[in-house]
Amino acid sequence: MAQPQHSAVRNRLLKALSADDFALLQPHLQPLRTELRQTLIHPKEPITHLLFPEVGYASVVADVAGNRIEVGLIGREGLVGASPVLPEGGTTPYHEFVQSPGEMLAIGTAAFRATLDQGPTFRTLMLRYLQTVLIQARQTAYANAAYTMDVRLARWLLICQDRLDGDDIPVTHDFLAVMLGVQRSGATLAVQSLEGSRLIKARRGCITVVNREAMVELVNGSYGGSEAEYARLIEGM
Repeated sequence: MAQPQHSAVRNRLLKALSADDFALLQPHLQPLRTELRQTLIHPKEPITHLLFPEVGYASVVADVAGNRIEVGLIGREGLVGASPVLPEGGTTPYHEFVQSPGEMLAIGTAAFRATLDQGPTFRTLMLRYLQTVLIQARQTAYANAAYTMDVRLARWLLICQDRLDGDDIPVTHDFLAVMLGVQRSGATLAVQSLEGSRLIKARRGCITVVNREAMVELVNGSYGGSEAEYARLIEGM
C-alpha cells in the first residue's frame, strides 16, 4: 500500500509539519477506515496506536459513576490518543471512539515516540497541540457552567462543522444527551430550541446547520477562542 504523501494529507497537524519531520513519520503511517462507534482508545489500557483523523472525528467521553459526558472532540485538526506525547503518558482515563466515520492515519506508539526523539521541531508541534487541547477543554468547562443547553449545543455543532465538509452533522439525540450530560429529553428540547430559531434543521440521525453566522452570535464568545489559538500555535509556526 502506498504511503501517504505530505501534499495530499488532510490532517492539519500533519500539514503543519516540515518536510523533514513528515519524512520521519511517513514510513509508519497506515491508512485506516473507521466505522461509527468504533473504539479507538480504551480507558486505562496501554495506548498502542495514535491516529491522525483525515475525514470524520472522534469523541472523548468520560464515564464517572455511570454518568457519561463528552469532554473532547478530535477531528482533522488533531491527534487521537495524544497521551504518549508526554514522557509518562501511556494511558488515558477516557473512552475515545468514532462519532463521525471516515479515514485516519494510524501510527504505532513506539514509532511515534521515536519520531519525537528524532525530530525536536515535531516534538514542539505536538506540545503546542496539547496546549490547544487544554485551551479547548477550559472553554468547554466555561461554556458548560455559564450557558444554557441550547447555547452549548450550538457551540458543539459549530465545532463539529469545523471538522466536516458541509453543513450536515450526523448525530442522534441519544449521543447529544451524552454530549450535553443530560437526559435524552433535555437534548431534544435543545434541538427544538435551535430549530425554532431557524438556526438548524433536524431530521433522524442528522442535524443541518442553516444559519452559522447567527449561531456564532448566539454562543457569545464561547466559540472561536481556542480556534484562534490553534491557528496561532500550529499554523503560525
